[in-house]
Amino acid sequence: MVDREAGARGNGAVDACPAHAAAGSGNAAMGGCPVSPQAAAFDPFSPAYLANPAEALKWSREQEPVFYNPELGYWVVSLYDDVKAVFRDNITFSPSIALERVVPPSEAALATLKRYNYAMNRTLVNEDEPAHMERRRALMDHFLPANLAQKEPMIRRLTREKVDAFIDNGRVDLVEAMLWEIPLTVALHFLGVPKEDMDRLKEFSVAHTVNTWGKPSPEQQLHVAESVGRFWQYAGQVLDKMRQEPDGQGWMHQAIRKNAEIPDVVTDSYLHSMMMAIIVAGHETTALASTNALKLLLSNRLVWERICNDPALIPNAVEECLRLEGSVVAWRRQATRDTEIAGIAIPKDAKLLIVSASANHDPRHFENSDFLDIYRDSAAEHLTFGYGSHQCMGKNFARLEMRIFIEELCRRLPHMRLVEGQQFTYLPNLAFRGPQKLEVEWDPANNPERTDPAIVEREISFPVGAPTSKEITRSVRVAEISVAADGIKLLRLEDPDGLPLPAWTPGAHIDLVLGAFSRKYSLCGDPSASDYTIAVLREENGRGGSQFIHEELRPGMTVRLRGPKNYFRLEEQAGRHVLIAGGIGITPIVAMADRLKQIGADYVVHYCGRSRGAMALADRLIADHGEHAVLHVSDESGRADLAAIICDCGEDVRVHACGPQRLLDALARLCADRPEGMLKSERFTTDVGGMALEGDTSFEIELEDSNLTLTVPAGETLLDVVRAAGIDVPSDCEEGLCGSCEVRVLEGGVDHRDRVLSTAERAEGGRMMACCSRSAGGMLRLAL
Repeated sequence: MVDREAGARGNGAVDACPAHAAAGSGNAAMGGCPVSPQAAAFDPFSPAYLANPAEALKWSREQEPVFYNPELGYWVVSLYDDVKAVFRDNITFSPSIALERVVPPSEAALATLKRYNYAMNRTLVNEDEPAHMERRRALMDHFLPANLAQKEPMIRRLTREKVDAFIDNGRVDLVEAMLWEIPLTVALHFLGVPKEDMDRLKEFSVAHTVNTWGKPSPEQQLHVAESVGRFWQYAGQVLDKMRQEPDGQGWMHQAIRKNAEIPDVVTDSYLHSMMMAIIVAGHETTALASTNALKLLLSNRLVWERICNDPALIPNAVEECLRLEGSVVAWRRQATRDTEIAGIAIPKDAKLLIVSASANHDPRHFENSDFLDIYRDSAAEHLTFGYGSHQCMGKNFARLEMRIFIEELCRRLPHMRLVEGQQFTYLPNLAFRGPQKLEVEWDPANNPERTDPAIVEREISFPVGAPTSKEITRSVRVAEISVAADGIKLLRLEDPDGLPLPAWTPGAHIDLVLGAFSRKYSLCGDPSASDYTIAVLREENGRGGSQFIHEELRPGMTVRLRGPKNYFRLEEQAGRHVLIAGGIGITPIVAMADRLKQIGADYVVHYCGRSRGAMALADRLIADHGEHAVLHVSDESGRADLAAIICDCGEDVRVHACGPQRLLDALARLCADRPEGMLKSERFTTDVGGMALEGDTSFEIELEDSNLTLTVPAGETLLDVVRAAGIDVPSDCEEGLCGSCEVRVLEGGVDHRDRVLSTAERAEGGRMMACCSRSAGGMLRLAL
């Protein structure tokens, strides 16, 4: 067990946990496990959890990220990295129990299901390898971005028809009026299933959810079993009808034809099970996600007004809503062997509840994680769609529908608001979440189309797929400009509406977007302040950004930025901290020093510069940190003795450094034989011309998690190729500087072209930057 279990042991538990032995012997109850009181009290069907699962598991993220709940009989996983690791390894963590009933059916319920010949089998959701990927590849074509884009006119037409029907009413339940029926209609059209019995299908869908992921009482089980049996019967009847249409269009028709071509892969029983499952999966998650998103946006009025005024923000607003309030709360997995998650021993056959809703609020991965930030450029890294080979096939379909719903409502009903005092209720279940009603109101006299009828037909078409970070910018106003040192200006930036800008942590930076280019600047003010402060060095040989700031920028002007982001986090857990800054590199270092002083840590700051007059923030550093600050001024006392500084560092020391390339390269050499991870540095410059080299050749990549093999041509990056295949990989600078596009290398040699990895990390060969690095020859096998 790791130290974070100490909280459980401190509550009367003993070091030896009998849960593992009990699980190994087949004792499913594990009633003797000395779990912590909070772990024992965990109830995923409680009103508090259903209303806000992320908040209900905040204690777990902070104290006990992997815990066992005896009542549920599951190990619960709540942190981002741990949840993603479970998703990634579908061999160790089998999806076979994803559709297993939480509550075993009663004899009466089983008898009811038997009467309907209910025989639900494996689907894409709960199938193990190699069968899963064989079927997934055979049935993937309809989900490719180019094919999904063809559905946009139909989705928009359906949406407009629904809005037309209620736009003059002044009040409506959006779930009943459009958010349930449109996704179901679209799903049926996509499948090739005739649109009929809409109310019956809604009843069937709810019954399937409660039957699989809910906790029905014995009395409810009978009613649910009756509806599930009728659903199974209905799916079989529709399937039989579709078999009589050999030229039918839609995903199920394709599956039927694949059944004839490769019956050992797409089997008869598989078709029937998928028919039933896909009707639910194809619309329920999208309906609930859309409801969650609109509730969240309308609860934050200024955010709603901003996307109404700038619809280009909608794609990323959708991602941020999926992160904060996704419709998929959790999935289930089962361990196929004895293993570990974050140092916690997990026995063979243990059942896992991996809570993506909690992972999406993990502050270790998402800066200011509980804050709705529609400008967050890492929002698409959420795990609401899962990850790896079992990632939702319909993710881009859901994105497309949600964007159209929000864009149409923003344009036609920007004055729409939530009805005050309404109570939001949620269907009790482990997997899916969204309000059962969403009541909104508005004054029809203020409908924009009454004065501008043409507004009805206006629209914005968004590319299919996740937005890239470079599409996401925030407007800020220059509040103040001052001189920090020779050739260095200090800028204070604020929200144009006076709102607090998102909080940040030491080491974070923003990208200031100026015309056709952007430049990274570390934040150097107070992380708790409502505005941002950056220092800008005038670079005569730069790309023009710093010259524009020094010569043209004035207080009151508006600029755009991306972020904040933090790839240079302060590692607070160390016996002693050595901070080293060179020149303008003081900006992230001073914020780190402020934090270390705040928490009472043992630290020293070494600040190197050519002359005292050129050293920004030097006076503040001395005033605020006194004896903890050491200035190395070249024209006064010579250059800093870096070798002596590093020589004095013991094994419990962490070194954080930022500055010129020469300084960072020297520190890397001095720390080469020191413990891995001792030195952490940040660079904001690279040789962009070195990314693509003459003589580059194509190479093959094998994606372990997605079970795909792709070719990276000479003129394209690995990042471009995997994105084109529908795999979401985060990125930021795309110059090999930030490390955000790092992927794990399982096999093969890498031609490293980044400025992120150390010499030792490159020698290990375990990771690479997808934006710039390539194969050194031969195939690369990657954890994607």
